[in-house]
Amino acid sequence: MRNSRAPRTALALASAAALTLTAAGCAAEDEGSEWAAAHRPTVELPQLKGEKLQVAAVWTGDEQKNFRKVLDEFEKRTGAKVEFVPTGDNVATYIGSKIEGGSPPDVAMLPQVGVLREFAKKGWLKPLGKQALAESRKNFAKGWRDLGSYEGKQYGIYYKAANKSLIWYNTQAFEDAGVKEAKDWKSFVKDAETLSDSGVDPVSVGGADGWTLTDWFENVYLSQAGPEKYDQLAEHKIKWTDPSVTRALKTLQELWGKGHLLAGGNQGALQTDFPKSVTQTFGNLASPQAALVFEADFVGVNIEGDTKARIGKDAQVYPFPKVGAKPPVVTAGDAAAVLKNSKGAQALATFLASEDAAGIWAAEGGYVSPNKELDLSAYPNQPQREIAKALVGAGNDFRFDMSDQAPAAFGGTKGEGEWKALQDFLKNPEDIEGTQRALEKAAAKAYEK
Repeated sequence: MRNSRAPRTALALASAAALTLTAAGCAAEDEGSEWAAAHRPTVELPQLKGEKLQVAAVWTGDEQKNFRKVLDEFEKRTGAKVEFVPTGDNVATYIGSKIEGGSPPDVAMLPQVGVLREFAKKGWLKPLGKQALAESRKNFAKGWRDLGSYEGKQYGIYYKAANKSLIWYNTQAFEDAGVKEAKDWKSFVKDAETLSDSGVDPVSVGGADGWTLTDWFENVYLSQAGPEKYDQLAEHKIKWTDPSVTRALKTLQELWGKGHLLAGGNQGALQTDFPKSVTQTFGNLASPQAALVFEADFVGVNIEGDTKARIGKDAQVYPFPKVGAKPPVVTAGDAAAVLKNSKGAQALATFLASEDAAGIWAAEGGYVSPNKELDLSAYPNQPQREIAKALVGAGNDFRFDMSDQAPAAFGGTKGEGEWKALQDFLKNPEDIEGTQRALEKAAAKAYEK
C-alpha cells in the first residue's frame, strides 16, 4: 500500500491559538439555523424520479439524523429515494462484504484514506463524473482533492471533516478544583492530579473504541516528534519501534500509567465507549464521573444529544496541549465515494460536493466542512464558525488522522492492529517495548499487502 498511494499534502490546520474557544457550537443560537431554508441552490441536479439509491456510512444517532436531512433535500430536488444504511465501526469489512456479495451501496462514506485507496486499487470505486469533479474543484482545496484521489483520478469528496485536537471540560469541575485550560502537557497532567485531589476522576477515556486511543497517540506524536516524523510513520517509512514512538508512549504513560487520573481507572477506561466518555463528563453536572474528555469537535453532538449541558456554559473546550514546540492539530474526514456508476450516484456525489449539502448539516451544528465556498453564516454560532474558518483558511496545509491513512487492517479494524495494541497498552502502560513490537508486527503485515 505504501508505494501505491499518491503523495499527500499535510500540515497543521492552523495555529492552535486560532482554535482557543469558549464554546464549540452545536446549538442553533442565531441566524445560522435559518440558513438552509433561506439558501438558494448553487448546483443543478437531474430529475431522478423513480430511482432508488443506497448510501452507507458509519454515522448513528444525531449524526445520522443530521445527514438524513441532507439526503431529504436531495430527494426533494431530484425525486429519487435514498436509503441510509449504517455500516458499524468496521466500514471496510462491511462495504467489502457487500461488494463481494454483488450488492454494494451506490455511495459509501469512507472515513479512512487507506480504505478509499485500497478500494480504488481493487477497482471497486468509480471515478467522479464530470459534474462532480467540477463541483469539487470549485469548492475544495487541492489538498482535500488529493486525499480523495488514487493514481491521478479522484474518487472521493470529503463531505465532512473533524478537528481531532480538542479538550472538552466540565466548567464546574474545573472551577471547583481551581484549574484552568492547560497550554502544555506538563500542566495538563498536573491539572489532572489537582482534579483528582478535588474528588473527581480527571480524564474520561473511551478506550473500548480503539480509534479514540489512536487519536491520543497522534496528537502527542505530532506535537512531540514533529510533522516530518509524523508523515514517515504514517507511511511506515520508519518503524513503530523507532525511538520517537517510544517517547510518545512514555508521554502517554504519564497519564495512562496513573489509574487514579482516569475515570474508572484503566479497566474502567477500557470498558468505556466514546458516547459514554462524553456523558461521564457532562451527564451529571452536579456530580460528574469525570472532569474532561478529549476528542474532536463532534463531541458537541453527543453533549447536546445525550446531556443537559449547555456548550459555552456547562461545557467548554480548548486545544490539545502542546507536548513539543507547537500544539498539535489533527484532522479527519468522511469521503463520499461512488460504487455504482449510475446517473443517480454521480448526482448524489455532485450534491455532496456542493455548498448546498454542506450548509444543511452545518446549520444543525456538530459539523465542519472543508468546502471553502460555504458561507460561514451557515454555522449556528461564532465558535463553530471559527473552527470552520481555521480549517478552510489552512488551504492545503493540514495533517490527516494517521490511523485513517493506514491500511484498514492496521488503522481501522476493531480488535486488530493499532486499535488492539493501544488498548493493550492502556491495560498495561508499563509495557512500552511490548506495545511497540505489537504495533510494528501488525503494521509490517498490513503495509506489505
